[in-house]
Amino acid sequence: MKRQVEKVTEQHVARPPALKIAREERRENERSDGSQTDGRGETHLPVSPSVEEQEDAEFRSRKQTWEKAKFRLRTLEGHSDIITCAVAVDNLVISGSRDTTVKVWHVPTATEQRNLGGHSGGVTCLSAPPPEYCRRLARAFDLSDRERFVLSGSTDCCVRIWALSLGLCVKSIYTFNAVSSLCFIPEGEGFIVTGSDAGKLQVWSWSSRENCQSVNAHLDAVTTLQSQGPLLFSGSAEGCVCVWEVSDEGPEPLHRLHIWGPEVTRCSGDDGRLILSPRGDRVFLSCRKASIRILNWRTGVMTRLTNHSSTAGVTDCVNQIPGLLIGSCFDITNGESTINLFSLPQCKYLVSLTSSDLPRILCFAAWLTASGDHRWVTGGRDLIVWEQLPGSFKKRGDVTVRRDSRLEDCLLESDRDSDDEQSEVDDDEDSIPQDASETEEPASSSWLRCVLQ
Repeated sequence: MKRQVEKVTEQHVARPPALKIAREERRENERSDGSQTDGRGETHLPVSPSVEEQEDAEFRSRKQTWEKAKFRLRTLEGHSDIITCAVAVDNLVISGSRDTTVKVWHVPTATEQRNLGGHSGGVTCLSAPPPEYCRRLARAFDLSDRERFVLSGSTDCCVRIWALSLGLCVKSIYTFNAVSSLCFIPEGEGFIVTGSDAGKLQVWSWSSRENCQSVNAHLDAVTTLQSQGPLLFSGSAEGCVCVWEVSDEGPEPLHRLHIWGPEVTRCSGDDGRLILSPRGDRVFLSCRKASIRILNWRTGVMTRLTNHSSTAGVTDCVNQIPGLLIGSCFDITNGESTINLFSLPQCKYLVSLTSSDLPRILCFAAWLTASGDHRWVTGGRDLIVWEQLPGSFKKRGDVTVRRDSRLEDCLLESDRDSDDEQSEVDDDEDSIPQDASETEEPASSSWLRCVLQ
């Protein structure tokens, strides 16, 4: 007997290939949490870029932005002598000059708004207290809470406090010494610190305007004072840098933390002009050399950042704005003046900015507009406003942007100065162009002879 076999029809369900399924599952996992799953079911988190990679990417982006930057230059005419100092307050620029005046400028219209006369000697320094401290002083003088003040120091031994909207001096402080530098400390009730041509620091209460401390801090003129939180940094003509802690507890606000002499800073010389700008543990120094000195004020370790392609360059001032280190440079052989930009915190060279007939830059101030564009003001023989133009601006600006490959990768360890750098500068002192000699005194003059007389 034959066995009957029942035929069963086999049904096949259409299924996607296994490789396609794995890909879809991996994509779904990536969309949900950013992680990746391999074929064995193991999850791998995405690899984030390192800090160095992020900094390099940020630097490349910043360099591309500045290579395309355009500026318009406008000269503010009114001073009859060298401009020694400048600060920015809102849309105003305040400048001080050897002609004994303080002038207030409205930047958008490039016009002089106020002429503040009262000093009998050259104005050497300016400082603008923060708005909250201005409100406190305004209440004391029954003025509007919106009033802004500026401090000016002069060789006439006076510090004057000016109300900008009124154009009036509301207080004059006699210091008994020619004032060569000035700084406002926004700690506690607030302090005014002055530096004299003889090396003395004096502290004045912002609320009472009375002297609360005097200390012989340096052996020569105090040429620069800068604050950073509760710290005060002072620099002098002999190349010394002091770091002070400021406290409103006790009778004496200043307490010295560190002192670094010219044997460390390598800023000694006959030029007698040291300018500093602090950032964290580092202090950037300009002292009329081809490089910017960088001092670790906690350890005393020095590094050099090349600011000129040859040793014939002179760095007159150094400043900072968010993300940027700015150094002015003047070539004493051909009279060319430039501004070099470095990216912070890496101190990598970005670009150089220059313009035809740009005079030697002795002071610098900067701020950002509401749209995020840069506005700068530089002083020396002329007072010039640098206004950054929007990227959509099609016409050529007044400033030439270039890159000098010789300034790249030039952060050097330096526990002692370069003999060649100093010797070549000394050899070139007699070769300053005629237009530069009309602006500044001979290079061997002291700080006060060079800037104040």
